[in-house]
Amino acid sequence: MNVIYYIMYKQNRGVRDIKLSDRQMQIVEIVKSEQPITSEQVAERLNLTRAALRSDLSILTMTGILEARPKVGYSMTGRMPTNMIADFINNILAKDIKTRPVVVDVDTSVYDGIVTLFLEDVGTIFVQSEGYLAGVVSRKDFLKHAMGKTDLDRIPISMVMTRMPNIVILEDDETLAGAIAKMVEHEVDCIPVVSREDSEGGKDKLRVTGRISKTGIIKVINEMLTD
Repeated sequence: MNVIYYIMYKQNRGVRDIKLSDRQMQIVEIVKSEQPITSEQVAERLNLTRAALRSDLSILTMTGILEARPKVGYSMTGRMPTNMIADFINNILAKDIKTRPVVVDVDTSVYDGIVTLFLEDVGTIFVQSEGYLAGVVSRKDFLKHAMGKTDLDRIPISMVMTRMPNIVILEDDETLAGAIAKMVEHEVDCIPVVSREDSEGGKDKLRVTGRISKTGIIKVINEMLTD
């Protein structure tokens, strides 16, 4: 996953966001792969003079993307300006990071639901009726309703699931930032990604196309930081 590098600099009129030029991006990639590297070596890689790169290197150093050490050269700082992170999170869409949903039918027993939960190694499963979202069940829901009961194979999962309209959902064009906000607001660990289909009753039917979990978000952010 490629991260778009942005910089912030102060002028008399305030702070502005500027996208790095293609040459500045090239410099970043060269330093990243060959650090520490001198300005002469960077210029040689780009077939340019040191003078031609002076302003680009100054900008990259000023913004904290690169650091320069005398007699050593340039290297990556490992730091990312705050607006770069915000821009990244606000431009990643649910459709880009959603993973395969674990779905069971509404007639599934609580016992089989628990088995599915552990076999698939997930914390939440989605319940469907006639191919459309009908409910959501988390590990906590199973634990709360299963304690002290021995007839779990006779209890339908519909008895323990959260139903609409109390299900938090995401659609493909919602952002990673939006997903994080919904998880925090509703205190959930996983959200289904759905597509809407018209129904005769006027209410949209929701077909589950994916899932976004806290674990998945952590993996995406870790990949961003690694890149």
